[in-house]
Amino acid sequence: MRDIDPMDHEQWSAEQAETTVTVDGHSVRMAYRDAGPTDRDEPRDTLVFVHGVPTWSYLWRRVAPAFEDEYRVIVPDMVGYGNSSFREGFDRSIRAQEQALDGLLDHLGIELFSFVAHDIGGGAALRFAAHQPERVDRFVASNLVCYDSWPVEFIVNLGLPRTEEMDREEFVGQLDFAFAEGAAADEPDEAFVEGMKAPWLGESGQRAIARAAVATNTNHTTEIDYGDIEAQLLCLWAEDDVMQPIEYGERLADDVGGEVVRLSGAYHWVPEDVGAEYREELGEFLSA
Repeated sequence: MRDIDPMDHEQWSAEQAETTVTVDGHSVRMAYRDAGPTDRDEPRDTLVFVHGVPTWSYLWRRVAPAFEDEYRVIVPDMVGYGNSSFREGFDRSIRAQEQALDGLLDHLGIELFSFVAHDIGGGAALRFAAHQPERVDRFVASNLVCYDSWPVEFIVNLGLPRTEEMDREEFVGQLDFAFAEGAAADEPDEAFVEGMKAPWLGESGQRAIARAAVATNTNHTTEIDYGDIEAQLLCLWAEDDVMQPIEYGERLADDVGGEVVRLSGAYHWVPEDVGAEYREELGEFLSA
């Protein structure tokens, strides 16, 4: 693990690759970052970082690149997010995102790996780990959705038809609220807020974020058999998050078996709020 200066979102996007995955029979373009050594002797030396709503892979700017000297690091944009396809005609739910992740990893030839997961990306990763437990070696859960912990009111409201009809100023204000209020700092890093907003400010962005929000379905985490998950678990959880309270992380650790590390001074965007501490805790877990 190395120290990093986070890149801007334009450079992050420029370094992404893309492939086509299948979701319910539909071919969907998926963007992803793939960095670090690909010829390691141990297949477990692959980390897959997944984001939630309404973020994209740039959420991991302060964490994922720090591990690229030692691990192969895969950081996808879930379908319907970031630089992946925004088009109509496919599901954005975490059930569908599980399919997309499976397709991406098959494309890359990755059989065994570890998840580092946040928000609804974490819900998709939990489903993957329960359905294909032999493939997931370690699992780092950070303020992710599980059981009946979601959806939260703000995301539900983004899924209403009025989101598509908002004027530009109101829509940008909604995004500013999402990324500023989810951060612990009184004045969040401007580069983070601008980077998070960027994909949604493009053509069809308002419709796309509404489609992503309306696809939230609590059934997709309540139906998981958490006892089927075999991965070594670390709940690396911001203790002050009101959107995904730490009690859910504690419940997950009890059901799967694992440790909870409480991160103070962090809200929902935990890898952004306490990037250095997050990297340290993650590095210790991976090297144990």
